[in-house]
Amino acid sequence: MRQPTIFISHGGGPCFWLDGSLGRAFDGLKAYLSGLLASLLERPSAILIVSAHWEEKRVTLGAARAPGMIFDYYGFPEHTYRLSYPAPGAPELAERARGLLAAACVETALDAARGFDHGVFVPMLIVDPGATIPILTLSLRDDLDPAFHIGVGAALEPLRDEGVLILGSGNSFHNLHTFFDGEAKAAAGFDAWLTEAATKPSAEARNALLAQWSAAPFARACHPREEHLLPLMVVAGAAGADAGRRVFRDAAMGKAISGFAFG
Repeated sequence: MRQPTIFISHGGGPCFWLDGSLGRAFDGLKAYLSGLLASLLERPSAILIVSAHWEEKRVTLGAARAPGMIFDYYGFPEHTYRLSYPAPGAPELAERARGLLAAACVETALDAARGFDHGVFVPMLIVDPGATIPILTLSLRDDLDPAFHIGVGAALEPLRDEGVLILGSGNSFHNLHTFFDGEAKAAAGFDAWLTEAATKPSAEARNALLAQWSAAPFARACHPREEHLLPLMVVAGAAGADAGRRVFRDAAMGKAISGFAFG
């Protein structure tokens, strides 16, 4: 059965294992992620995850059979550095995806040593706590060109008919300098624009808007650097003609955050 393609906000650091206001701010997101697999018509055979926390000169696919852990966050409690997510890798799927990307003239590389960064293991510990579904990780290209990443997603669309869930892990709002300032207008304004763009009934119109996301209201106030938004571009490209819908909305520390699904 054809799998959807989904963009999630993955929270802040190891947020689901924190006490106090920062941990509670993501309770709604945790509840959504915990029900994500149950919302699918069929359990995926594998999950391809595009993480905001991996950038390379070329689009790179994780090819480790048993990926380790990358604790790429700093200053959090000691217990958050003992989290473990022993899901299997998917090196054969990496080769299949690499072939699709090559056919679309996308230059790629394989990384057989890279583990799971927190854009992968933080949400997946909630989505599939048993770590039973194989995971293929995919990097962003470090020029962060939105149109290019839409094209990457388009090349990978056939995987959806092979039981693969394509998951973009980023954040619809990502400005750490203003996250705690109590101001909500910029996040709300950009979230409204992003929702309208992502849910356009025409895929052509949707992708044209997303490719020009930086012209949106409050765009740079919400994303001074766009790496946390770029996984949405891959997801939208992989959507093909499928229309998008908003499947999650909440406010974390007063900042609107959203998630979108296609198909």
